Amino acid sequence: MLALTSLFMSHFRSHLRADLHLDARPVAIHGDNGAGKTNILEAVSLFSPGRGLRRASAADMARQPECLGWKLRGVLQAGHQSFEVETSSEAGNARQVRIDGKGSSQVALGRIARVVWLIPAMDRLWIEGADGRRRFLDRIALSFDPDHAEATLSYEKAMRERNRLLKDNVRDAAWYRVLEGQMAEAGHRIHQSRCQAVERLRQAQGAAETAFPVADLDLIQAEGAMPESAADLQAALDAGRGRDLAAGRTLIGPHRSDLIGRYATKDVLAKECSTGEQKALLVSLILANARALQAEDGAVPILLLDEVAAHLDAGRRAALYDEICALGTQAWMTGTGRELFAELGPRAQHLVVTDRGGTSEVDVL
Repeated sequence: MLALTSLFMSHFRSHLRADLHLDARPVAIHGDNGAGKTNILEAVSLFSPGRGLRRASAADMARQPECLGWKLRGVLQAGHQSFEVETSSEAGNARQVRIDGKGSSQVALGRIARVVWLIPAMDRLWIEGADGRRRFLDRIALSFDPDHAEATLSYEKAMRERNRLLKDNVRDAAWYRVLEGQMAEAGHRIHQSRCQAVERLRQAQGAAETAFPVADLDLIQAEGAMPESAADLQAALDAGRGRDLAAGRTLIGPHRSDLIGRYATKDVLAKECSTGEQKALLVSLILANARALQAEDGAVPILLLDEVAAHLDAGRRAALYDEICALGTQAWMTGTGRELFAELGPRAQHLVVTDRGGTSEVDVL
């Protein structure tokens, strides 16, 4: 069981100060639109690696107009262990992480905290560009492999440098070899991690009886197949340098991959499904991610589900709550009214968020 049993927020988004003490049950958060519900979910998302569910900069998370920086502090209960985690950003500075009072990396945070989320912006996942689907898959891959973030950062940094050389029409091969070696090593790790994540999702969906449809998943490459090894990728980058010079950018690698989904029982591409079906497929993948993590080491992640209840009919909403409780996950869910969580009954703890002249206030019911 992984749960956030306390959450302190200071000058974070619309929350001047909040000090919440919770148990491991699901958390139902309700209040008017704009009251600050999603800001709580964003705070919880920062107890895992990355930029949080909004992918915002540290500066953008600071409460306005003070812009004094922000601080989050909480206790993560992971099985029989507990960790005091603090993450913060002073004005103008990058985000910092401390675990049990000691400065730590975000990779270290990923080894103790797994957080998976579904937000309304993802509703367009199947019909938007491939970059959104890559980010979605990378977040799932990161939940299985905390080192995935490091590989992604390494690859993107080396590719930016290579693209700069390409745009400047630099033709000396010696300038490229080191960068292409770094891209090949990191790119192969990224591709392997993504493939493993897709396979784990397939197995977790296939083994479950659920009210949500199964999504068949395929990881494809924009042009041809992804090279099978780091050496093959490096050779492909070297061989394709002339074409890349003409294009002014790198045309092969994991940044050209795409995740394709299909509604299995109907044999219809996800992008061609109805809005409700697309949402149900997303919910299915999030639940599969949680089940796969539970199968791996017995611990389910914290789930963040923003406004998910409003997009499901009553039957699927009740089925979702039953699956969450069966998994034993601490799911943080938002909705405009308490009635959206009626099917949970006493299985959940409830928070109400109100806006007081631009400041969010949180009460435990």
